[in-house]
Amino acid sequence: MIEWLAQFNYWHWLALGLALLAVELLGTAGYFLWLGLSALLVGLIMLLIPMGWQLQWMAFASFVLLTTWLWWRRQFKSDRHDDAQRSLNQKEKQLIGRRLLLTEPVKAQVVTRLQLGDSTWSAISDQDIAAESMVEVIALDGITLKIKPYQPLEK
Repeated sequence: MIEWLAQFNYWHWLALGLALLAVELLGTAGYFLWLGLSALLVGLIMLLIPMGWQLQWMAFASFVLLTTWLWWRRQFKSDRHDDAQRSLNQKEKQLIGRRLLLTEPVKAQVVTRLQLGDSTWSAISDQDIAAESMVEVIALDGITLKIKPYQPLEK
């Protein structure tokens, strides 16, 4: 086995990289992409610098870990940004803009409970609001709704 590994040259790495990229085309969702690119990198480096088989495999493993980690970081940041923009299946975000009629007065900066839809929510306001007033949900602070008196646009 070691004799076989010791015979690896840049052509083997380039062929392995292309084979792994071809497998990626079958729809493996990126699992073989970074392996293939890493094998191609090792092949290109071996064109310039001859390396022993141990260093070749260490370089391959390092490139796989590095490229996978860099992609994961990029994808994670992108997913977090996309999730922040999305309101589908995020009931709290769907509540922003909803209006309801208060049954009890709300004091400024005091957390109170509101019935909204089929749930009760913690809510807070920057100002006192009288009972029987219409309020609008303007934001969320964790699981607490921020509300303000509703003022319809006059035409």
